[in-house]
Amino acid sequence: MAETERLRIRPYVLADAPFILTLLNTPSWLIFIGDRGVSTIEEAETYIVDNALMSYDQYGLGPYIVELKETCIPIGHCGLHKRPALDDIDIGFAFMPEHTGNGYGYESASALVAYAQNTLGLTRLTGITKPANNRSIRLLEKLGMRFEKQILFGTGAAESLLFGMTLPVRPY
Repeated sequence: MAETERLRIRPYVLADAPFILTLLNTPSWLIFIGDRGVSTIEEAETYIVDNALMSYDQYGLGPYIVELKETCIPIGHCGLHKRPALDDIDIGFAFMPEHTGNGYGYESASALVAYAQNTLGLTRLTGITKPANNRSIRLLEKLGMRFEKQILFGTGAAESLLFGMTLPVRPY
């Protein structure tokens, strides 16, 4: 799907279920994204089918596994999401705690912004985050996004911040 100097960004596969089970139950995922009710490998497989694989089929985009190129070890998730409550495609990311603070979020998200612009032809992207998620706010701003408004989003319609950016149209 995409590669950077250190990372490979690829679609989810069912074999990712053990990693997804772990990622979705990290403290930062539970606090800032929300409990997805995934507590077994089987539930992780269902999550992959119902979210990632369905999104690829329906929209041609979705969440992607971020792995280290040298070792093929998955370290996180970065994706382009079509969310019914939003007008534009949303970029999202989450990493295992031991892999935060190494620039992987910016590296993978930058690659997906380029993919969205150059391959998918998108002219706008958004990002949503909880007000207390300072790391995500900084990353969205570093990508070039600007705060637009507060919205109610997600499980329980929690207060979230909507960031957005316009992508220049590429001449062909």
